[in-house]
Amino acid sequence: MAEQIRLGRTDLLVNRIGLGTNAVGGHNLYPNLNEETGKEMVRTALDLGVNFLDTAFIYGPERSEELIGEVLKEKGRQNAVVATKGAHKFADGKVLLDNSPAFLTQSVEDSLRRLQTDYIDLYYIHFPDEHTPKAEAVGALQKLKEQGKIRAIGVSNFSIEQLREANVDGYVDVLQSEYNLFKREAEQDLLPYCKESSISFIPYFPLASGLLGGKYTKDAAFKDIRANNPLFQGDAFARNLDKVEQIRPIAERLGSEVAHVVLAWYLKQDAIDALIPGAKKPEQVRNNLKTLEVNLTDADVKEISSIFKD
Repeated sequence: MAEQIRLGRTDLLVNRIGLGTNAVGGHNLYPNLNEETGKEMVRTALDLGVNFLDTAFIYGPERSEELIGEVLKEKGRQNAVVATKGAHKFADGKVLLDNSPAFLTQSVEDSLRRLQTDYIDLYYIHFPDEHTPKAEAVGALQKLKEQGKIRAIGVSNFSIEQLREANVDGYVDVLQSEYNLFKREAEQDLLPYCKESSISFIPYFPLASGLLGGKYTKDAAFKDIRANNPLFQGDAFARNLDKVEQIRPIAERLGSEVAHVVLAWYLKQDAIDALIPGAKKPEQVRNNLKTLEVNLTDADVKEISSIFKD
């Protein structure tokens, strides 16, 4: 069995490499997804001891949870630690955010049904809304935790102020937020706060939409969401690739790939217990696990930090 770690102060034990499942049924995010391939990724993950699955209502919408539920039925619910998220709702043709206790309570019930389970291991408020007091929103999740419907409470995309307010009673277990070598703002306040509060920090976009994977060249062209991402444009893109190339000698010395070295760097940071890299095919799930074979020295960690200090 793969080695597991406890998430923050929860009783959830997870493989440090999990699986982000927005490409499992996330038809609204990626065109031409094959649902059977998505299910096969989840099966492969569970077979390899990758037990930490991260999904959300908005992936699909709903479809990612449904497909994961089908696999859990087949492979055994006890083999997975499932995280899902809610906050989005559709009204008058618009997507709105709602953190009200009534909405979150109903969202958890709906996710339980789609996942075909009677408990969710980790439930996140996916995005903050503008009107619900955050302690009140988290208080609703605490009630669901006391009822055994969820095992741990998370918030996602919260600012430091919103996180402090949400955690006023000490109920927040996990924060999920954007963090990677190109976007290190979380080091200023979110990561230190998580460390002192024993909150586990789960970074999303750890490979910056593939930019930190070491596979792109300067003449690469993008027609998806990366086309509008400043990291991928003009001179900035060229400079960013130069930085990524500086990791390659470290990767070669360790007999590893650039992506695995980058992911291993995050696991050396305070408050980061686990990662949830995504995948589009089952072999990528297997490949992500090679991160756990990378042993970075303190000098390696420092060198990588300094390459991306700007």
